[in-house]
Amino acid sequence: MSSPFDAPSSPEQPVDRDSREQYVLPLVVRIERTDPPARTDALETSARAVLTLLADPRTTDGGGEWAERVAAWEDARIRKVVRRARGGEWRKAGELPGITVTGASAEVRVFPPVPLDGWPKELAKLQVSGTDLDDPEEPPAPAAGLPVLWLNPDLEMSAGKTMAQTGHAAQLAWWRLDDARRKEWADAGFALAVRTAAPEAWAGLTASGLPLVRDAGFTEIAPGSCTVVADHPALR
Repeated sequence: MSSPFDAPSSPEQPVDRDSREQYVLPLVVRIERTDPPARTDALETSARAVLTLLADPRTTDGGGEWAERVAAWEDARIRKVVRRARGGEWRKAGELPGITVTGASAEVRVFPPVPLDGWPKELAKLQVSGTDLDDPEEPPAPAAGLPVLWLNPDLEMSAGKTMAQTGHAAQLAWWRLDDARRKEWADAGFALAVRTAAPEAWAGLTASGLPLVRDAGFTEIAPGSCTVVADHPALR
């Protein structure tokens, strides 16, 4: 499921992101017919996968093999597309350059950005639909001090769409952290939780100044919809 949002830019340096060459960050979630992952675990694993790519030396080092593509992707709209794979499709996806991140039940592979119309054939043929997932039981309350990505309780989105949104929220939080806080988070394996906000708490979260994802509205939801608030303790 695709999902773009606008990267932050300062008033002093306005950015016409639509005029730039458009890239997309591919994410592939493994969904086997007989053993699909839990929804919340997939959402959390997707967010951690995005952070893992952003922190990888191939991205952060000036001469890293992914650095130029990531920079070009961040200079345009920050698009992410989540597709699903199983069996041989998953094995073939794993042969392409990327990073596989695992959760309790979920596996998500993230790939360096590709041009919007330049997907590798192994990924282009994967399905965007069919990413509906469920939680076998209600997720527990997040542990104290854990970064939480709070979902808008008034929106209904497919798991694939929501995975892209949690990836967006994690990325916004990453951009707001200093190097020391980024290292702490990376050293903790990018531990985080994804939960649906209580309806009575959502308005306060969106007005809190914490990173807030506003979706461009290309799929599933209306343009400008507030989807996720990234509540990292270091940003409070």
